[in-house]
Amino acid sequence: MADGRADDRRDVLRWGLVCAAGVLAAYVAVLLANSRHFYTDDTESQYAPLWVMIGRRLRDGKFPVMVPEHWLAGNYAIEEAGLLNPPQLLIDLVAVSVDDLALYATAVKLLFAVILGLGVYRVCLGYGGRPAWSAVAGVALPFSGFLLFFDAASWMTAFTGTAWLVHAWASGVRYARGRGGPIPVFVFLYFTFSVQYVFPAVEAAVLFGAVFIGEVVYQRRWAPSVRLALVSGCAALAGLATYLPSLLTADVTWRGASEIRNDQFLAVPWSESLNASLPSTLPAFTSWWGYVQPLPMVYIAWFLIPALAFVDWKRAAEAARELSGPALFAVLTLLWTAGPGTMGPLRWPARVLPMVALALLVLVCVLLGRFGTVAGGQRRGIAAGLLIVALLARSAAAAPEAVLGHLAAATGVGVLGAAVVWLARTRGRAAACVLALAAVAPIAYLQVHAAQPTPMSWHLPEKRSAMKAAFPDFPGTTLQLGDRALIDPGERTLDGAYGSLAFGNYAKNLEADYVGGYTPNGHFYFGHLLCMRWDTSVCPDAYRRAFAPEPETGRPLVDLMLVDRVVLHRALYPGARDQPAPPGWKWVDYPGHEKYLEVLEREGGPVSGRTGRIAYTDGVATGAPAESDTTSRVRVDSPSGGRIVFARLGWPGYRAHLDGRPIPIDVVANSFVAVDIPPGTRAADLELTWRPPGWRIGIAAAVAGLLGLALLELLYRRGRRQGGTPIPPPAEPAADQPDLVAARP
Repeated sequence: MADGRADDRRDVLRWGLVCAAGVLAAYVAVLLANSRHFYTDDTESQYAPLWVMIGRRLRDGKFPVMVPEHWLAGNYAIEEAGLLNPPQLLIDLVAVSVDDLALYATAVKLLFAVILGLGVYRVCLGYGGRPAWSAVAGVALPFSGFLLFFDAASWMTAFTGTAWLVHAWASGVRYARGRGGPIPVFVFLYFTFSVQYVFPAVEAAVLFGAVFIGEVVYQRRWAPSVRLALVSGCAALAGLATYLPSLLTADVTWRGASEIRNDQFLAVPWSESLNASLPSTLPAFTSWWGYVQPLPMVYIAWFLIPALAFVDWKRAAEAARELSGPALFAVLTLLWTAGPGTMGPLRWPARVLPMVALALLVLVCVLLGRFGTVAGGQRRGIAAGLLIVALLARSAAAAPEAVLGHLAAATGVGVLGAAVVWLARTRGRAAACVLALAAVAPIAYLQVHAAQPTPMSWHLPEKRSAMKAAFPDFPGTTLQLGDRALIDPGERTLDGAYGSLAFGNYAKNLEADYVGGYTPNGHFYFGHLLCMRWDTSVCPDAYRRAFAPEPETGRPLVDLMLVDRVVLHRALYPGARDQPAPPGWKWVDYPGHEKYLEVLEREGGPVSGRTGRIAYTDGVATGAPAESDTTSRVRVDSPSGGRIVFARLGWPGYRAHLDGRPIPIDVVANSFVAVDIPPGTRAADLELTWRPPGWRIGIAAAVAGLLGLALLELLYRRGRRQGGTPIPPPAEPAADQPDLVAARP
């Protein structure tokens, strides 16, 4: 008996290593097709520069929850920064020491691809899947269509959130079935929540809701699901601090938190599920590229649909209760992908496609491992062929102009499937599964190669040293007024526009303070003042607005912001230099950059830092201020009462105290923090502080979550000592069963 358990453990370890090796091989194949595949779109323009900025500040002993000089994108408590996620903070700290951001992002994502693959492997094992087919699922998921072309390539927080979530799922099943404790569930769920991206958090809620119901159905008792719900609730309490600031700030952001509408953008019809096994599929639904997509976004795995013909469904019915959790999750996520298009902060339901892929891969690979069969091979082969024809028909209907490619792909799937079945009959499960997972790498290569040039890339430079060497030296606070859409594709190089202009978070690579940055959660009113968009692009009227007097103070916005420099994109303002500079400003030449920009600087030199962040006073005398990113302190005198306006954006969370007594704050132009000083104030200490909204609640919730976890761990250990019996995994099929586990002719 002991020897048998040791053999099982060695088998699990061996196939786990095969799973990791398969992920690595497919990852290398993708890089051979496009060396920048994992450094594109949001990764190059948002995440990688953000890692550098946060890492620099952490090394300087600052926790960058707020950076006032970044204005529109400076509230990092509501951005996708992962400020409370320990693995992400480690990534940030290391990023500062790496010059080549493309290389670093690629290496980080490889690590998470392996974590994700092994997580899927663990989930399948948790439901009784055989190690070989579980490894196939683990290799397939990171290279399913939406994950490969969006989450892994661009949307880093979605990718990392999914990687942690699958481990939370595996640990949750083990806990519910008495094979593991609550701590791994808590840790992996907390990592999922604290990536600071709302989709993995909501997906976790849907997933664990399905698992709760599934375990009640399977075990026919409530206690295991209640325990799992309690530890999940503890993790949610610990993760509450991640999302409370966003929720309590939503009213002043673009995103909002309550709107529900169905606009059909990136809403995926259920019929596209029939494309899940054809690598050439180009699905039909509305996105940035029109109706027919240029990428195989709904593809899951080449074997997924045809393999259904090789499941012994009569035997599989015995496991219906056991697999009800994954089945329910598959149904729920499939419903979600169809819409509504926007539900509060959740938009673009196609983002849930990786969850559909996850649920279906777990179900199919567990079924193949436990109930796969080649008995009645001719009948099953015909059924598999008909399924492939259905795949071909649906893909051809979605993109008829690519029918020859679809025909070639369908032929390839058929040949691969026949080879796997032949190996299963003659060589057994191991050989069949090795071929099934080995096919993932060349398919990924062909898919990525066919998608070149990628429609998503910004083509930003890779090495920070080269960026800084090419760029002008802009100390202080810079306001750039430009439009990224006006950069010709051929000029999106370091020798071209990217040596002079900074869009998205690019300025963070330069260690420069620019107004704005890449933000999906920008301040609505400030964005309206300068008509500044998510990538820092502006409208042509932004130049006039920046220097127009603000009605309440009479000062232009550039003064209220304490901007040192205004950079004008020449393509947006071709005749600006022909006009006189605004009062108090001068035109400055930066040789070598004249093609792309004109620069205005203050005649009297930089103003940022000269008076702290005090931008305007009326009836108030101030002393020397003391500043940090979250606090302004200054001594004030105001015999008749007056007002101070700070160069701080009016995010919720600001509080003011005068000699320790709270006083109201206001906002000028719905944007700039202002404090009214009462009459008779003499030598009083004014302190303006910002804290993320709900931070006290978040801390209390985290403490409660940790205490709850400690109690659940204590109860778990007590139950183990009292002889609690875990539910064992299902046994291997009998040797005489002609299946894909031990098939013979």
